[in-house]
Amino acid sequence: MAGPIRAQPQFKVLVAAIPNKYHHDYAVVAKPSFEQMARQHNFELVWAWDARPFDGDLSPYAAIVFLNTPGEELKGEQRQRLENYMRGGGGVMAVHRALIATPGQWPWFERLIGRPFRTHPYIQTAAIDVVDRNFPATLSLPERWLWTDEWYEYGEPSSPDLKVVLTVDESTYDPTLIWPGQKAEGMGKQHPVAWYHHFSGGRVFVTALGHTPELYGDSVYLAHLYGGIYWVATGRGVQPN
Repeated sequence: MAGPIRAQPQFKVLVAAIPNKYHHDYAVVAKPSFEQMARQHNFELVWAWDARPFDGDLSPYAAIVFLNTPGEELKGEQRQRLENYMRGGGGVMAVHRALIATPGQWPWFERLIGRPFRTHPYIQTAAIDVVDRNFPATLSLPERWLWTDEWYEYGEPSSPDLKVVLTVDESTYDPTLIWPGQKAEGMGKQHPVAWYHHFSGGRVFVTALGHTPELYGDSVYLAHLYGGIYWVATGRGVQPN
């Protein structure tokens, strides 16, 4: 008897989840959640604990996810391969720790992210506001979303066409609550949490959310992440304002 017929995966995704000092235990929850996401949404998933996939051809991947993994994990020709991948129309999603870069260490990746990281206060609960309902990563979110995370602060945008889709309401947490000897002051009314843009021939979605392991078991958060993957992989789903 023939086995069940499986649909052809709609695209292939590489997730770079390289452990680091502050982000290592999240992957125990994230990996099975992403595997379930791939089954649910019929895409092929390649999970990488190190940078070795960047030694090879990246063109089969419709999307590359830097999951709590900064670009600085890539070295030498690996960086050139990612740059070539983007020039060929590839898609990158950067999640949480991937937003933090050492200034000047890889300027191209800093521009890909679109905003330089500045600091963050203690983990706190705050209200997130959806400011662009027409982007796939916000379609499953409530208009106002109570969430607990690290609220990154950034400097001025390094890319001219960033489109913000989520902001955090600073009146719902204390932006100054930080470790002794450090300073955080918030960003004011327009404090971005997630954005997207076109860069170097490809598509980029960035979300600052995703610090603690427990978040990767949250269905609403996972829908947010899949919306970003879907857009960077296909370019579809953005409705005109």
